Amino acid sequence: MDKENKYPLLEKIDSPADLRLLPEKQLPQVCKELRGFIIDSLANNPGHFASSLGAVELSVALHYVFSTPNDKIVWDVGHQAYGHKIITGRRGRFHTNRKFGGLKPFPSPEESEYDSFVAGHASNSISAALGLAVSAQLEHKDEHVIAVIGDGSMSGGLAYEGLNNLANTPNNLLIILNDNNMSISNSVGGMSKLLISMHSSKVYNKVRYAIAKGLRKMHILNERRANSIIRFNNGLKSLLFRQQNFFEGMRARYFGPVNGNDVLELVRMLRSIKDMKGPHMLHIHTTKGKGWAPAEKDATAWHQPGHYDVETGERIVAEGGTPRFQDVFGETLVELARENSKVVGVTPAMPTGCSMDKLFKVFPERFFDVGIAEGHAVTFSAGLAKGGMLPFCNIYSSFMQRGYDNFIHDAALQKLDMVLCLDRAGIVGEDGPTHHGAFDLAFLRPVPNITIASPYDECELRRLMYTAAQPGMGTFVIRYPRGKGSLDDWRCPLECVEVGKGRLLKQGSDVAFLTIGPMGKVMESAVAKAEAAGVSVAHYDMRFLKPIDEDILRYVGENFKYVVTFEDGALKGGLGSAVAEYMAANGYSPRIEAIGIPDMFVEHGKPEELYRLCGMDVESVLAALMKAK
Repeated sequence: MDKENKYPLLEKIDSPADLRLLPEKQLPQVCKELRGFIIDSLANNPGHFASSLGAVELSVALHYVFSTPNDKIVWDVGHQAYGHKIITGRRGRFHTNRKFGGLKPFPSPEESEYDSFVAGHASNSISAALGLAVSAQLEHKDEHVIAVIGDGSMSGGLAYEGLNNLANTPNNLLIILNDNNMSISNSVGGMSKLLISMHSSKVYNKVRYAIAKGLRKMHILNERRANSIIRFNNGLKSLLFRQQNFFEGMRARYFGPVNGNDVLELVRMLRSIKDMKGPHMLHIHTTKGKGWAPAEKDATAWHQPGHYDVETGERIVAEGGTPRFQDVFGETLVELARENSKVVGVTPAMPTGCSMDKLFKVFPERFFDVGIAEGHAVTFSAGLAKGGMLPFCNIYSSFMQRGYDNFIHDAALQKLDMVLCLDRAGIVGEDGPTHHGAFDLAFLRPVPNITIASPYDECELRRLMYTAAQPGMGTFVIRYPRGKGSLDDWRCPLECVEVGKGRLLKQGSDVAFLTIGPMGKVMESAVAKAEAAGVSVAHYDMRFLKPIDEDILRYVGENFKYVVTFEDGALKGGLGSAVAEYMAANGYSPRIEAIGIPDMFVEHGKPEELYRLCGMDVESVLAALMKAK
């Protein structure tokens, strides 16, 4: 069957206006085709799979009922919005999704007028949408604003700050809680239990559906009378449970839960409440990975599965090669935990991504997944440290931005013994500007009482972790990149590294090449090419940004007229800045060429494409080294 015949309705939808021309009875078929299109597309061009499959009906219903783009939808988190992208004029370009120069990985106003707000990180939708809704009120605009929050985003603290502010100013915000019992891995915490209880009561649901069925038969339940029926529904719930639910306590009218994978029910419900005054919430229950049996069975594995076979349903996993940095981290953490009963692990909803699930399998009582709540992860770790434990808190570098205040106030200020491991540091590739770990070196370097290090390879990662676990090390930061390293035999002995000391990798006399982190190893080829062309390069692995090795810097200042620094992080405030500051403060005046992420938000694409874009590829480094000739 060719593509045109496979998606007869979807092929006619180039905008939500086209969707709204269809009779309501055809919407289930639209959803079926949209889901099939996503499945077929992502098999060849991988992306966020299970979350978007679960939100297909929601995407269709929202654009069918509301007059987008005049009405505003704020998606949270953005990886559930592929259906939204496809039916808002981007179907023909969807094969470029996450590719360099192609569609962005998450909703972005730069890409489409249908994308109301940037949606890379979690939990911002209620606050942002509330701002849009209040602005609409003040400007007397005739528009609806909808915040779609789900896939674990309700575990983030910002969501509750937004909810707390709902009643403080007039607004008509509609919040849709897309509850799929998941974030990326299984949802955790009290909110998850509350949401489950709200849609799992057999007594409530049995009575609710019986009454609804009877009212429909008597032709009482219709669009015009829906608001009063819904209010009766909420009253029935309060009567049965003898309590008001959490959201009503925050002054938001609460409706639901309803089946979020039934597009016709969603359309009826949205029509009933769309023009309601005041803040209101619709709670829908969806299945992550809906329509793809393997993803429904294991949504975590199918969150971002890579390539897979559409016919067999099997993921295509590349075999062989070196292990990933995160796997080395996970294995080493288990080794440290075996040696020291005080070692514990903390992660904000990324146990499989950062490989802390390895600790959970061996020491489940010493593993803590706190949900999508990075600030809490840091302060919780600080509390563990204050109580005598040794926490390894693993947070993706770009997500750590949301825990910055907690890190300064609750960890560094108290000189606590804890280890902050920043996974996905530097350029991360197809997830784009919201996910690149660009700023951690720069924003952490000014903080007192901390150590900042980055390993040259997997063995160095193990040694730094072992060093950080020694008593009295204080607040210790280790940052490392996403993906595979360079060593097959990485199980080196665990031994200490002298804090604040780098190492000379290669003697040279023409130019000093100072690097930090694994990209220094990648750039060995540039050093070799420069040597072959007659440039003598001294290569130093600095290891530590703070405290920086002043012995190396002093020697370099005294003996070299030309210095090249390289870091997989923002240039402003990082290694290059630290070297320039030292040279200026101590009367040295070599010419310094700093290579790193320029003063820009780097777009999405394959890492090698982005390194070339930023002037951080081997050829760019070689050109810098050759200037010493």
